[in-house]
Amino acid sequence: MDIIMYLIQLIQYQYKIIGQLLNFICKYIPLKQWSFDDSHSPKYQKFKIDQLPKIISYKQEWDWKDLISYYQKRYHKTIRPVFRHGECNVSEDYRCFSCNAPFQYLMWNDGKKQSQLLCKVCQSRFQPSSESRFNKTHVLKCPHCNHTLVHKKDRKHFIIHKCVNKKCPYYLHNLRKVDKTDLTSDKYKYKLHYIYREFQIDFFKMDINSLPKNASSLSFSKFDQNVMGLCLSYKVNLGLSLRKTSQALNDIHGIKISHQQVANYLKTAAVCVKPFVDNYNYEIGNVFTADETYIKIRGIKGYIWFIMDAAKRSIIGYQISDNRGVGPCIMSMRMAFKHLKELPEKFKFIADGYSAYPLAAQQFFIKSKGKMKFDITQVIGLTNDDEVSKEYRPYKQMIERLNRTYKASYRPTNGFHNIDGANYDLALWVAYYNFLRPHKHNKYHVLNEVDALKNISNMPGKWQLLIYLGQQSIKKIQAERFNCS
Repeated sequence: MDIIMYLIQLIQYQYKIIGQLLNFICKYIPLKQWSFDDSHSPKYQKFKIDQLPKIISYKQEWDWKDLISYYQKRYHKTIRPVFRHGECNVSEDYRCFSCNAPFQYLMWNDGKKQSQLLCKVCQSRFQPSSESRFNKTHVLKCPHCNHTLVHKKDRKHFIIHKCVNKKCPYYLHNLRKVDKTDLTSDKYKYKLHYIYREFQIDFFKMDINSLPKNASSLSFSKFDQNVMGLCLSYKVNLGLSLRKTSQALNDIHGIKISHQQVANYLKTAAVCVKPFVDNYNYEIGNVFTADETYIKIRGIKGYIWFIMDAAKRSIIGYQISDNRGVGPCIMSMRMAFKHLKELPEKFKFIADGYSAYPLAAQQFFIKSKGKMKFDITQVIGLTNDDEVSKEYRPYKQMIERLNRTYKASYRPTNGFHNIDGANYDLALWVAYYNFLRPHKHNKYHVLNEVDALKNISNMPGKWQLLIYLGQQSIKKIQAERFNCS
């Protein structure tokens, strides 16, 4: 009897604890957002990337002469011109919009109204005054319900097509996952309909080897190449501003040089070094991690995109942009995939919850015709609320640590005057990070050892040799372009 009372008390105690836990969950955790498995917030849903639509082509590849020959061979049927009982009132200028048949094969399809023509060859019906139906080369259809997509909005780089079918299985499935209390007030927050973004700009034809403008030459009149190496060492390696670099050269070495001349030297060095850094054949692994951070350009927010090889931690893709769209994301990913003919086995691309990365991966799949197919593993939020975040959080922390390392060198600049200044500063910093900076996780060695730099004992000399290697890369690129042309 005592055992039964003890068990009853234990059950009541457990029931009390369960009730307290339920109160805590209902108070602090919004359960209605758990219905979406990829994010706890509905604001991420409208950026979700759907699968590709069905493309129905309406292009007529056969000419009227080919059709007549085909009918003769396949069905032993000869298509002759229209036999007219009276005077022909079909204009000689009329031709079939579909197969381009001449007026001899056209007839009026609506009797005395004479507003619609019928082609005897391809059986197409059309109005002579309008050809809008035949101007369409293709139509986009929803992959879930086969409903034609509607052109909804025009963005800067793409067009948004939307499936407006209320009986679409995709729409009904998402609608059932939304809390009934949100159907009247907060329904617009959730992405319910199928959406496809059609890009109008081909980011795969843009030049990723952009160089800063207005750089000075390497013919020194007042100073020599050693002074240029000192400027790079103080500005890039030590993270000094332009004016403090000028002051350090004067106080330590007795070299009186203006901060503007220091900036000119840095631009020249960036022009030479960037081709070597961008075209270097990095030994990369099968895990890439990416992120974007913001900077200030004339007081306006700009963005820097970084893509890092998680195994060696080299920066293999980077880009500066004035927007956070998918275009700069594609450009940085093109730089990262530059030397890859095919993706490594078990390839992983890890990023945050921003929609530009899945959309860029979708464009790579389209452009490569299915050869570059990979998924984006998205680590969302700051806490490990799901198994994906627990497993891939260390990779996300790598790229976040890289952002903080760059920000430490960027902060003394107080922002850039223009985007060219941001470009040359980033190009020099990436060259320093990949080839000159000792890293703790690599036993205080550089990430990528270049044989020519091993025998140089001081940093100004290494910068001079890096500039020379960049010049050799420029000559090689020019020779390849000349041979191709």
